[in-house]
Amino acid sequence: MTSKLAVIAIGGNSLIKDDKTVTVDSQYQAAKETCMHIADMIEQGWDVAIGHGNGPQVGYILRRSEIAAKTAGMHEVPLDVCGADSQGAIGYSLQQNLQNILYQRNIKKKVVTVITQTLVDREDPAFKNPTKPIGSFMEEADAKRRQAEQGWSVVEDAGRGWRRVVASPLPKEIVELETVQTLLEKGIITITVGGGGIPVIDPGDGNYEGIAAVIDKDFASSLLARNIKADLFVISTAVEKVAINFGKPEQKWLDTMTLAEAKAYLAEGKHFAKGSMAPKIQAIIWYLEAMPNGKALITNPENIGRALKGETGTWIVP
Repeated sequence: MTSKLAVIAIGGNSLIKDDKTVTVDSQYQAAKETCMHIADMIEQGWDVAIGHGNGPQVGYILRRSEIAAKTAGMHEVPLDVCGADSQGAIGYSLQQNLQNILYQRNIKKKVVTVITQTLVDREDPAFKNPTKPIGSFMEEADAKRRQAEQGWSVVEDAGRGWRRVVASPLPKEIVELETVQTLLEKGIITITVGGGGIPVIDPGDGNYEGIAAVIDKDFASSLLARNIKADLFVISTAVEKVAINFGKPEQKWLDTMTLAEAKAYLAEGKHFAKGSMAPKIQAIIWYLEAMPNGKALITNPENIGRALKGETGTWIVP
């Protein structure tokens, strides 16, 4: 492996700049902007593996599927296939943009997307307590019917209607890891573990089988970074830096944080929101525990280049 290998995890929401203008083209343009900053890294000599979120995009695929089923009697698309669809579409957008930008800069690098499966444990406690809402709101009768007929877990959501919920198990193994490693060893920029990877289980006979679940993309990207022994793990998110006591009078932006400090802040339970920054910090903790010579960075896409020069971002170090 190269001595300068990075894993970059970008959020699915970063491909949506305006909630009122959510089109394929607007997401493509947002991907282009992110790829400009990734290209800056590549220009500085980094080889990169790119992970990405897909939450909003899977939501759109599910919604289209539900509408098609209701209006035209078409079959609904299973959640694992929605994940595969989103990996292909987002991967295409990132791949083409990055190829074009590298070509314009005369950087001779290839880019490829790997449709990636992630193995989870069928006995993971998350399956006993599904919490991730997916799909559209439903009437109670429809929700209960699907629960009985299709085995869905459904919950009532604050008086707004009923929704399906699925588990968010921990990623155990990246099925296509060897392929990803081979590509990276050849210097090919690889887009992988999209949306955390398509969740699959091993039913016990050595085969893989898709399962309805949602894997945290930062957890999967952390697993990837550990597996390929990346020198740097970048989580690209909505904020330029990490803050403790976020949103409070004593809020403090952090330039650096040690592994021990990250663990202590996370354990206090008051600094990082469970649905946003907490999983990012946990993903980095797991990475640094396995990679004592590694470094991690949290910043927003437009500041990746500046952060790599030490000008901004939050660095987490062993």
